[in-house]
Amino acid sequence: MRQVRMLCALCLLFASTLAAAANYTLWINGRTGGGAIGNYNDFAYWGPSGTAAGVNKKAVNWDGRSSIASQSGKVRDALDCFCTGTNWCYIATHSAGDLMLGYTLANYGGSARQKKNPTPNASGVCGAADGGTQTGWNIKWVRAASGAGGGSELSDAGSWTTSEPLVQDLKTTTARAMYNHNTTRNVWFYMYAGARGTAYSGILPGQDDEAVAYHSTGGVAGSAGGSYCNPGDWFCNDLTLGSTANEGGGAKWSYHSVAFRDDGEAYNHYANGNWGGIVGVVRTAVVNSAY
Repeated sequence: MRQVRMLCALCLLFASTLAAAANYTLWINGRTGGGAIGNYNDFAYWGPSGTAAGVNKKAVNWDGRSSIASQSGKVRDALDCFCTGTNWCYIATHSAGDLMLGYTLANYGGSARQKKNPTPNASGVCGAADGGTQTGWNIKWVRAASGAGGGSELSDAGSWTTSEPLVQDLKTTTARAMYNHNTTRNVWFYMYAGARGTAYSGILPGQDDEAVAYHSTGGVAGSAGGSYCNPGDWFCNDLTLGSTANEGGGAKWSYHSVAFRDDGEAYNHYANGNWGGIVGVVRTAVVNSAY
């Protein structure tokens, strides 16, 4: 009888642990920000909060103007809250949000993190779950809409407000030297590259979505941006799907794979407050795979 009681107690303990475990979908904004920092339910940057965007969706808001280094703590707070202990995360980023997450994983993804409960205070900080720690975070994958981990030539040319610290970080050579882009802690970054550029985005090499070129949105490695296009363009090398090298031999960073290339040139950079542009493509992919 005693053994039966002990077995039942263990079963209840196991069941309660499973019940407490949850998956979350984190959305990390890019330049300009928009949502209230610390409020994980404010999706002002993206679109209507009632729109489906993955299981237990959370908006990881940072100011979108300050330096990556100074704002990384906001992202770490969210990762600690929702991606430690028995909880796991799916992550979607937009534009400079890719640079932000890449920097955070490379520099802090191997550190000891306190396991937290997913109940944030007004500042977006969660309390300790059980007093334990773990190395890094529990992340299933990342989907990057117009990822700016490789920077943008618009920043190089001063097309954006040059007094913004983030714009300085987004210079192509600066962004590419900011951290080791190959160090993702074995987390795959699935890249979604838009190609609906305009005449004024001619400063961007190859295909682009008006703000970021394929060399960045496709996760192409190297110390500077190159010119990459859709198949059939005679003037630059093709950006290949998957993680294989591009036409001409240009490699992608480790654990980076092109999941979507905008061959129809239909998607621009901007969410426009309604999950629009290339963000909409990622949202659909997240809805279908983050559960």
